[in-house]
Amino acid sequence: MSGEVVRLDGVTLRRDGRDILQEIELVVRAGEHWTLLGPNGAGKSSILGICGARTHPSSGTAEVLGHRIGRVDLQELRRRIGHVDPRHPLRSPLTVTEVVLTGLTGTIETPMRWAPTPAQTALAHRLIAEVGLAHRCDARWPTLSQGERGRALIARALACDPRLILLDEPMTGLDVAAREQLLETIDALAHRDPGLASILVTHHLEDLPETTSHALVIAGGAIAAIGAIDDAVTTETISRAFAHPIEVTRTDGRWAARTHRDRRAAVPA
Repeated sequence: MSGEVVRLDGVTLRRDGRDILQEIELVVRAGEHWTLLGPNGAGKSSILGICGARTHPSSGTAEVLGHRIGRVDLQELRRRIGHVDPRHPLRSPLTVTEVVLTGLTGTIETPMRWAPTPAQTALAHRLIAEVGLAHRCDARWPTLSQGERGRALIARALACDPRLILLDEPMTGLDVAAREQLLETIDALAHRDPGLASILVTHHLEDLPETTSHALVIAGGAIAAIGAIDDAVTTETISRAFAHPIEVTRTDGRWAARTHRDRRAAVPA
């Protein structure tokens, strides 16, 4: 898969006279599964906001799904991108089916005077079954566990048949079992649609799906490392980005991090 889904060229983002992002370069192609890794406040969510057509760069250019940010109807573009955010600001007690259907309308709540067609409802039910929630399709949002909400939001993101899915710290608030279930659901996306691209934000290596293919490691708004996951995520790059001697390991496709056994080791400059 070689088609570009996202291209950021020299992207800088300024807020109140301060650079939040500095000269970010990123190309995400169809079928690639990226992670944005870095400490809190590094700029990960800011990059995701630009990739999701929610934020304009202050300088540089950003192209998403072949459209230049600033020269396209952002609302229409957002409808073609799947968004998964555990802080989903839903206020109404919608059912799981209704929540998934809002992926078609690109809204948080069900639009007034809008009703799904039988085919759209059948699609929602199929997607709900794919993420393992068929038994909960009529359950109300307030009654769902955080893990169930995460899987429902993935089904919602898939409703618009996106070429790009953005996952903003999807493991937030999950216990170990719920995290593993959600990771399985995310890993299944790569097999479901080989052309789908994804970008996942996290600051925990343990939260990386096995299918993660590339990484952008960011610190202080600047790129610390970028490329194929095995090249970008190393003891040296993670220690430098987090300003702490961290030993990085990978076993059976899963990543882990711990303070380096030799606490006297200096953080790479």
